[in-house]
Amino acid sequence: MLVTNASLHLVRLPLVHEFRTSSHAKNHLDHILVRLVDQDGAVGWGEIASPSDPYYSPETVDTCWLVAERYLLPALVGQRWQHPSEVPGTWAKVRGHRFAKAGVDIAAWALWSADDGVPLARALGGTRTSVVAGVSLGIEPTVDALLEQVAKQVGAGYPRVKLKIAPGWDVEPVRQVRRAFPELMLHVDANGAYGESAEELRALRALDDYGLSMIEQPFGPRNLLAHAALQRGVETPICLDESVDTLDDLRTAIVLGALKVLNIKVSRMGGLGAAVAAHDLAGEHGIPVWCGGMHEFGVGRAANVALSSLPGFSLPSDVSASDKYYARDVIVPPVAAAAGVVQVPTAPGLGHAVDDAFVAATTLRSAEVSG
Repeated sequence: MLVTNASLHLVRLPLVHEFRTSSHAKNHLDHILVRLVDQDGAVGWGEIASPSDPYYSPETVDTCWLVAERYLLPALVGQRWQHPSEVPGTWAKVRGHRFAKAGVDIAAWALWSADDGVPLARALGGTRTSVVAGVSLGIEPTVDALLEQVAKQVGAGYPRVKLKIAPGWDVEPVRQVRRAFPELMLHVDANGAYGESAEELRALRALDDYGLSMIEQPFGPRNLLAHAALQRGVETPICLDESVDTLDDLRTAIVLGALKVLNIKVSRMGGLGAAVAAHDLAGEHGIPVWCGGMHEFGVGRAANVALSSLPGFSLPSDVSASDKYYARDVIVPPVAAAAGVVQVPTAPGLGHAVDDAFVAATTLRSAEVSG
């Protein structure tokens, strides 16, 4: 396969509900869509789902744009390859910048699987025809507002709800949600907001009383020792997210006993191939995995659904329907959920068409790289 033309499109979509984490709030998202065209005119789309600001990771929309336009796409355009697993080799000299790499990698997988006439899920080794979805809820102004949001998502059929927490917004909202929804599969995500003070550790240990499915990323990304110590002191599984960017990170975390569950994000790990490798390694060590999200538009969301069809994804993944976040998505049809279940597309490639006119209407800027 030979990519002869590539382009970047910075697209802005408003969120249907403001989303607040321990670090920031947002009411719209700017993501970069990647479009690859091969020698026969076939098209593959990917999505760089990086945050706009360096709070979740060091990467931002601006850094991803620079790296993709200046390094990744020029390295790929004009190079022949047989399988998308070869594509990361074209930019092997570029260190880090996994969000930027992931968007181009997704586009390559979408292009290749569509050309090969197979669904992306099957190309990745997926076996499920449907996947169970969960939803992620941000920090709300009040506990009552949070309960309202939980009730809305439970009413929509989602079997798992993730609550964002931060110091001072943790035990009490969890206690109230658990009291209102005693049977709900519930877990919390701190995005690394906690330190190791006695008060913060006491709050994290107190969460052990509420039957959570996991406590996700309580400490900073590199603080694996604190995660391991907390895991020894609580029954609730510790899940790692920001701590695991590479397979080497995962190997280290396993040796230290720093996790019992892994959140695999295509963007965080640099692409679909790396995400599959993390799934395989976790499976070898008996660690259940689920697919996390970055509020992707439909392109990245479709890739997440495909990944979630792999057998090791035994926990609900963040692949909720498009309308949970966006009034209108960039793909047709949008990702849909029925009673918290999303069907895995059976059409070749992503299984969804990109709405070119809507992308054009919502694009803030674009750039092109030709061979």
